[in-house]
Amino acid sequence: MGFLKIFRKFPKPLYYGSILASSFGVAVLIKESIGGFKYNPEITIENKVVIITGANTGIGKETAKDLALRGARVYMACRDIKKCEMAREDIVVATKNKYVYCRKCNLASMESIKQFVGQFKKEESRLDILINNAGVMRTPNSKTKDGFEMQLGVNHLGHFLLTNLLLDYLKVSAPSRIINVSSVAYKRGRIHKDDLNSDKNYDKAAAYAQSKLANILFTRELAKRLKDTGVTVNAVHPGIVDTEIIRHMSFFNSWIATIFIKPFVWPFIKSPKQGSFSTIYLACKPELEKVTGKYFSNYEEEDLTPYAKDESVAEWLWAVSEKWTRLNENLQNSRQNMNQMNL
Repeated sequence: MGFLKIFRKFPKPLYYGSILASSFGVAVLIKESIGGFKYNPEITIENKVVIITGANTGIGKETAKDLALRGARVYMACRDIKKCEMAREDIVVATKNKYVYCRKCNLASMESIKQFVGQFKKEESRLDILINNAGVMRTPNSKTKDGFEMQLGVNHLGHFLLTNLLLDYLKVSAPSRIINVSSVAYKRGRIHKDDLNSDKNYDKAAAYAQSKLANILFTRELAKRLKDTGVTVNAVHPGIVDTEIIRHMSFFNSWIATIFIKPFVWPFIKSPKQGSFSTIYLACKPELEKVTGKYFSNYEEEDLTPYAKDESVAEWLWAVSEKWTRLNENLQNSRQNMNQMNL
């Protein structure tokens, strides 16, 4: 109250300006406290090979920049190669690390995923960290090139195929890490066994929650299958982050939201840089080298809902994903291509 009395003695423009400046300062402090901390910048991962999907924007770009700054060889796996190249230039200039590469990888196309993996394996002999970061949210009712519901196809099935095709390199490079970027929205999700592909009924919010739950179930089932290999896999919720993933949510992109809502929620929403902190933490912290099959939120391991820990659902989802992505056939073709390369 003392401060307000002092301010009231000022001319009205200065008085209201002081109040506005003070409010903005408080908002900045709130945003900084909610955003968390950047993981120890002195920890390096020099010469480690990293793949990050969706690395041309948002959390993915900030993750790529940080890991490049720590000395990694970073492969940016992106759908839009032009945007990827622009992001790469920014990262190289900012980090002085020339070992940052753009490679086309459209997670809505199994053929694109296979081509990406084939090219990567021609260029590298190891893979230390795979970050499955790319995602779409609440898209209009649409299908991937292979006929999968878009959110399930990109957020889960695309990463399922990509990860499995890269497991041989991850095992050779052990100890190595897989990080699946999920969301707290998984808690609202259910695996619809009778309509997994949303062919009978499409609800964009339910489909998104299902795809994020699939990330968790995939993480846990893969961790079981990778036991004693030295390859760990964990899921992470980056927080509520202001990124392009909300581009399909028309209300939040409207002028009404811009004027009347965003200024008030801004302090409570993480920036893309802040959103990358948890992923970087999981990728770099030495003490997490043997931690696997877990879900992290704000740097802390968090217990999952009972449904997300249902092993029978996880096994069912794996079997369906294996069938839909023709995993065994694609793995066999990948091995044959590798054998031909080594001849």
